[in-house]
Amino acid sequence: MNLDILTEDDRWNDVDLASVAKRAAAALSAHLGLDASIFSADVLACNDARIADLNAEFRQKPTPTNVLSWPSEERGSEVIGDAPEPPDPRFEAELGDIAISFDTCQKEAIESHIPFENHLSHLIIHAILHLLGYDHVEGEDAALMEGIEIAILEKMGIQNPYELSAT
Repeated sequence: MNLDILTEDDRWNDVDLASVAKRAAAALSAHLGLDASIFSADVLACNDARIADLNAEFRQKPTPTNVLSWPSEERGSEVIGDAPEPPDPRFEAELGDIAISFDTCQKEAIESHIPFENHLSHLIIHAILHLLGYDHVEGEDAALMEGIEIAILEKMGIQNPYELSAT
């Protein structure tokens, strides 16, 4: 998956965001049977101040968050608990945009005793799933999305983050 990364916060320069994100996107694509070479997304690597502004503007929540995503079009399933249809590469090669905050990612990784790169991989997978139409508003949708995240992370050798955060 082609990920165009725009870095606004210099702390991201100490992290190989491009490699981590591309590895996560490749694992997600393989798991879902998508041709990674066809699809793309833009990633804004920012800080808490910037993501709080974006969260306020687009979600009316003026607080920082770890990651935000904006699908290029609505892809969600109409049936709760069902997976969305995969995007049609002839018309939907650009999946959308992602913003990720260094501050919140780092804080969450430290609090959960998770290596930063592992947490970053999880958040990139989570955001791309949102771009593909997955959601976690309803319980059945959350179970589906989390199950996919866990399976992909396991294939990457990363422990289930939901078990870690429950302890």
